[in-house]
Formats: sequence, structure tokens, C-alpha cells
Amino acid sequence: MTTAVLTDRERTAVQAYLRLLHTVRAGFDTEAGPPAVPPSVLAEAEQALADAGLAGNEDAFFRLVGSWFPPHR
Repeated sequence: MTTAVLTDRERTAVQAYLRLLHTVRAGFDTEAGPPAVPPSVLAEAEQALADAGLAGNEDAFFRLVGSWFPPHR
């Protein structure tokens, strides 16, 4: 497996995406009602993706996320 060397902007985007992912997962783990993502968390992820020149839905981005945080099996 090759290891991707992330730029600072890519690393920031991946970290922001993972914080957003963990926030959403935590929201689904509660019984308190529908999950809600704080606007600041979503805005941080959106800005970090934009700063890195990513949209968050392209193959290159998911490869970066996978290299940083492999899926659970």
C-alpha cells in the first residue's frame, strides 16, 4: 500500500472532514432526537475542502481520507 503525502491544506481538509464525520456519528448514537450538525462544524469542513481545492466527493479526496483513516472491517 502506498502512503499519500498530504499537503498542509489536504491534511486540514481531511481532519475537518473526519471531525464532521465523528460529529454526525455521535448525533446518530443519541436517543435525543434527530441528529444535528452544528453549522460551525459543517462550515469548517466546507472551507477546508475549498482551501485544498477539493469538493469532498471526488475519488482523490476519498483516497486521502482512506490513507489517513482506513475503514473498519
